[in-house]
Amino acid sequence: MATSMTDLVRQSAGLAEQLMRPLGRRWAHVQAVARAATQLASVLAPEERPVLIAAAWLHDIGYAAELVDTGFHPLDGARYLRAEGYPDRVVDLVAHHSGARFEAAERDLRTELAEFELEDTPVMDALVTADLTTGPAGEQVSYQQRIAEILRRYPPEDPVHRAWLRAADPMKACVVRTQERIRRHPMNGFGLLST
Repeated sequence: MATSMTDLVRQSAGLAEQLMRPLGRRWAHVQAVARAATQLASVLAPEERPVLIAAAWLHDIGYAAELVDTGFHPLDGARYLRAEGYPDRVVDLVAHHSGARFEAAERDLRTELAEFELEDTPVMDALVTADLTTGPAGEQVSYQQRIAEILRRYPPEDPVHRAWLRAADPMKACVVRTQERIRRHPMNGFGLLST
């Protein structure tokens, strides 16, 4: 496993590329989320920045065919990362990114997801913000556009659609808190986010 935080980010980016590049559009999304997280990291404490960026690179690796076990990508990705010796904090962020707990409930995987700690921190807020202001092909979108796209893509009977009906407001709160941190930050000028 990585010996320094710089190595952690580099190793995470490399693993993401290895597993996600074959997924085309999803790889474009992951790269754009990592870029957004890198920008957002400047409003975090220095020691938190590599954790956020590593989690951004790795947040969707559970979609890689060779990692699919339950079919729930946050859980499958987190279990793989834990087995590979990634830091618990990165693993937990991947497990719980972007409202995973709501979809876990819809898929009857709450107990399995509870193997991982859910944090309510600026790092999680920033990860959610980076993911949910990036479209499926890597385009920058508003939070509202992203949620509308998810609800259009999945039919009402799908667990993802049902989960986002419940997750939309709590995840919007993450984006709003991140926006407030950006506004208060001395290097304000991101121009990144709108809800």
